[in-house]
Amino acid sequence: MTSFSRLLPWFVTACLVGFLVTLPIGTQSQLVLGIVLIGALLLVWRFWPGPHQRLVMMAIGTLLVLRYLYWRATSTLPSTSDMADFIPGMILFAAELFCIGMLFISLFVVASPLERKPARRLADDELPTVDVFIPTYNEDVHLLSATLAAARALDYPADRLRVYLLDDGGTDQKCAQENVSLAAAARRRRAELMSLCSDLGATYLTRARNEHAKAGNLNNGLAHSTGELVVVFDADHAPVREFLRETVGHFRDDARLFLVQTPHFFLNPDPVEKNLSTWLRMPSENEMFYSVIQRGLDRWNAAFFCGSAAVLRRAALVEAGGFSGVSITEDCETALELHARGWNSRYVDRPMIAGLQPETFASFIGQRSRWCRGMMQILLLKNPLLKRGLSLPQRLCYLSSALFWAFPFPRLTFLVAPLLFIFFDLKIFIANSQEFVAFAVTYLMANMILQNYLYGRVRWPWVSELYEYIQSFYLAPAMLSVLLNPRKPSFNVTEKGVTTNRDFLSSLATPYFVSFAVLVVAMGYAGWRYATQTLDNDLLVVVCIWNALNLALAAVSLGVVSERSERRRNQRLAVNRCGRLDLHGGSLPVQIQDASTTGARVKLLTPGVDLPGGEGLPVGWLHVATLDGKTETGGIPVIVRRTISEPDSMAIGLQYLKPTPQHYTVIAELMYGQGKPLSDFWNLRRAGKGLLRGTLMFLRMSLGQMVRGLQFGWLALSQPKPDASDQPVVPPRAPETGGTVAPFKTAEG
Repeated sequence: MTSFSRLLPWFVTACLVGFLVTLPIGTQSQLVLGIVLIGALLLVWRFWPGPHQRLVMMAIGTLLVLRYLYWRATSTLPSTSDMADFIPGMILFAAELFCIGMLFISLFVVASPLERKPARRLADDELPTVDVFIPTYNEDVHLLSATLAAARALDYPADRLRVYLLDDGGTDQKCAQENVSLAAAARRRRAELMSLCSDLGATYLTRARNEHAKAGNLNNGLAHSTGELVVVFDADHAPVREFLRETVGHFRDDARLFLVQTPHFFLNPDPVEKNLSTWLRMPSENEMFYSVIQRGLDRWNAAFFCGSAAVLRRAALVEAGGFSGVSITEDCETALELHARGWNSRYVDRPMIAGLQPETFASFIGQRSRWCRGMMQILLLKNPLLKRGLSLPQRLCYLSSALFWAFPFPRLTFLVAPLLFIFFDLKIFIANSQEFVAFAVTYLMANMILQNYLYGRVRWPWVSELYEYIQSFYLAPAMLSVLLNPRKPSFNVTEKGVTTNRDFLSSLATPYFVSFAVLVVAMGYAGWRYATQTLDNDLLVVVCIWNALNLALAAVSLGVVSERSERRRNQRLAVNRCGRLDLHGGSLPVQIQDASTTGARVKLLTPGVDLPGGEGLPVGWLHVATLDGKTETGGIPVIVRRTISEPDSMAIGLQYLKPTPQHYTVIAELMYGQGKPLSDFWNLRRAGKGLLRGTLMFLRMSLGQMVRGLQFGWLALSQPKPDASDQPVVPPRAPETGGTVAPFKTAEG
């Protein structure tokens, strides 16, 4: 009787929902119902804040979605008597089913994102021993110097902390390879990194062979270390000083905790943000995952390892046989295995590392292709729905994370579907314009309102669609290759620290220009059909609107593949620290406004100082005051690259002059001595745009980027093919000129 009492409310609710979903009403009544429910969504959002608002919003939106799905399945599918219509019609329906299914799973995941309390602060004698792993393959030594120095400067007792550089670029296999020049380069790299580790107080580790990629490298680190906890930082992910103090306390609260994951925060824009000039004014693409989805996963004990910026318990890794390496996404796979063994995870929503994103569109696609192939491998080889040991919510969470990467299938289907009607008059969606507005438009509006409600501060309207569109052309074949052979994909290192010395058209641009051209021709042909035919014109208008939305995405994509030059290799972080500049034999108090691993901008606090301008004239030393303001760190040799006159003072752009490993210790303390600058910038761009303003902004962007992209395309066709020097390069350390008051200096700053 007790079980029946618990199930009765759910049964009654299901019956009520079923009745409302299948209620047979006319098109006009459905339109009225849709408008009423959309109005209810907006009213609840605006006037009913509180603990139940989120669930009420989801319930109203779900009802509209289910009404659409029922109508779609019972009234709009083509007849089996005409296979030319039926087959593409069913493919379109399958794509819609996938999207609706993913919507419901994602609503479950983010139904109640967890606001986790800070970790308990432990006394020094309570702290566990920690091994920090920094895996590297081909990263520049200056990049590694900053990361190693920041790791060594972590606020943690020295006798309980050990930092390891795990070098897969200097393995015995690489040092003894047949190619003489490559073997010599590997040996030089090994010697250089061994010396760097010795100078910074880190431990250098390599191995005999490059087996099992990053997972194998990390497992080699496990075999040569003993710390109770293991921290993983990618080679370009420098931690702030308080990283360990904010994370390790969680492991004392839960003996079965295997993971504390923190967000990935980036100093530079990805190619989309750079080429569209949105970096400083719009939430970054990764923030939706790290700020909402991971917290939603955390509610269900399903927050997973993201490969870096994480702390793991050694005992859990040993129990599972180390980091998993069956797929090329060893991070998520490792978390899946440990969750299935009954271990727990936590997510700390505070940025405490500063990393780098791919700088060119080609490297961006390469990175996302690896993620896509790896998650498809997990789905096929370690199906979360069938994985023993997982709870039902964990199964759904991992299914959501893996299935998300199948988005090229619906995205390309929605791109092609209107073209089939415009060019070939295929009736793959049987409905008139009134029905389409009453059911489909109200469903789409409810979907967008829900998305803006759930993610509005971290994802503006149409941005998700853009990212899916630009990736689909190359991720679709990557996904297909895994479906054909799940064990074939190999691990590819994402190139970082690349700069472009001029504007150029990406080598991957062709599909985007072809797609844009086809969509433009389709609009012209549809206009001709509308003017010359009398039947199906109302449906043709609906299809043209659909095609126009695809055209807007395609127009913006032309700007995405039109690469802007970005000579600055090392992005700057606003630090606002006090210091002293020794110059011309004198000492000047300064405020350090921003800093990178190769230079800084300082503001003179003494009025009336006359400094000569010009390239590389005065040479001196920059001293940084410690955070308590009582002492100063050792100086960094600097050269003045630029003087900037301001209304009431003067600012100077400084370049570090041949910094040694000891100087990188000072640089790391300057940049990563406190996490507040990262959190400030993390929150700076988080202002919701709203559906109307966001849509208008996107349409304006599509016009501007279309013009810019076509200009790039014309120049690429009319000018001689550039030589290698015009392509993205990884140059020697270049001088920086300073001159920014924004939190980060970028091409748009």
